Amino acid sequence: MFKPTPNPPDTDPGQLFTVAHGVDTETLLANLSETLASANAMVSDLAFDQEGPRRHIILGIQQLIELGALLANRALDNVEAR
Repeated sequence: MFKPTPNPPDTDPGQLFTVAHGVDTETLLANLSETLASANAMVSDLAFDQEGPRRHIILGIQQLIELGALLANRALDNVEAR
C-alpha cells in the first residue's frame, strides 16, 4: 500500500522535527522568543486552574520559561545591534 521512502543521508530516522539549515541567527532567536512567549501564556492559564503545590510547580516552570525568554531577547538585541 504505502511505499516507504529512504531517509536523506543527513537525517536521523528517529527525528520527527528539524530546523532548516541556513536559517540566520536573528530568525532563530525571534522564533525562540515567540515560542517561549506562547509557552508562558499556556502555563499562566494552567496555573490559575490549580491550587497548592501543583500551582507552585507550574509557577516555577513559568519562571524558567520567563528566564529563557529574557536570555533569548537579550541575545536577539545583541544580534540586532551588530
